[in-house]
Amino acid sequence: MATTRPRFVGTHEHGLDDKGRMVLPAKIRAQLGESGMVGMADGCLGLWTIDGFDDIADRLSVAVGEGTADGTVLRTFMAFAAEVTPDQQGRVVIPQVLRDYAGLGSDVVVNGRRDRAEIWAKARWDALVEPMTIVSAESSTVSDAFAALRL
Repeated sequence: MATTRPRFVGTHEHGLDDKGRMVLPAKIRAQLGESGMVGMADGCLGLWTIDGFDDIADRLSVAVGEGTADGTVLRTFMAFAAEVTPDQQGRVVIPQVLRDYAGLGSDVVVNGRRDRAEIWAKARWDALVEPMTIVSAESSTVSDAFAALRL
């Protein structure tokens, strides 16, 4: 019997209140399970299942051990990560240090990125995806990646 793994997909615009609470989209909550881990990612916050977070931490630890990543990366990643459990309304609290890191204000975007969800400041997300919506000879697109991988 094959085990199912989380598959985070979709894009959802949400709000963040002044207490740092945000409602996780139902589809994201369904993939997350009872609780998850939120931490620093690539200009945004990552939201992983507990197992997914442990996998990332293990991979970072190996990279530090091999000398391909600085120990500060793992230390910072672990120090500022937080476990989150949705309340009855599906809300989670994002710690202030993580809100500051990701530049989160009242408008956020939650998007799926396969093995994790990402939480973006709406302005950062818009700046990131806007160039992808304009097709030009210089831009790399999903179709280019699929062609290169022969998918």
